[in-house]
Amino acid sequence: MKKLIILSLIAISLFPFSGFAQEKYGNTLNLGLGIGGYSGYHSYVGRTLPVLHINYEIDVVKNFTLAPFLSFYTYSNQYYWGNKNHPDRYYTYRETVIPIGVKGSYYFDELLGANDKWDFYLAGSLGFAIVNTNWENGYEGNRDYYRRGGSLYLDLHIGAEYHFNNRLGAFLDLSTGVSTIGLAFHLGN
Repeated sequence: MKKLIILSLIAISLFPFSGFAQEKYGNTLNLGLGIGGYSGYHSYVGRTLPVLHINYEIDVVKNFTLAPFLSFYTYSNQYYWGNKNHPDRYYTYRETVIPIGVKGSYYFDELLGANDKWDFYLAGSLGFAIVNTNWENGYEGNRDYYRRGGSLYLDLHIGAEYHFNNRLGAFLDLSTGVSTIGLAFHLGN
């Protein structure tokens, strides 16, 4: 958590305070449904998974927001195992993963000359993943077999939002881990 706070402060210091442009991006609740596999941490899954994602953007400086986020996905898979006391067979396990962290987004609307209906951004997410794995009864093998790293969560994004009106928009967020499509609720603009 200490590293997350330090990195957030460094990111904020890279952008000079010069007031906000006419458009503010914060006070926005983003709800998304996506697909992904968290390729770095869970590359063994071998398929994309449905993912639920929520974040809340807060204006930090001109064209830059920070958004605490929470994602959720779960899946079931099988692992072939046996020993002298147990015959070789496939054992089922279920894994639930909940990434939590902060997403920093920089908006390029001014640079691109985008009209009020569109927002375009680059972003990075940093956090950790809470992982819970449950194995089928009778499995006595290595329950950490598929663990391939720590719980650090890192993701890079490129995205766009189309505003239906000043309170509601739809977004597409493409990323290195989980790509989402969803609704953006502008609560205080």
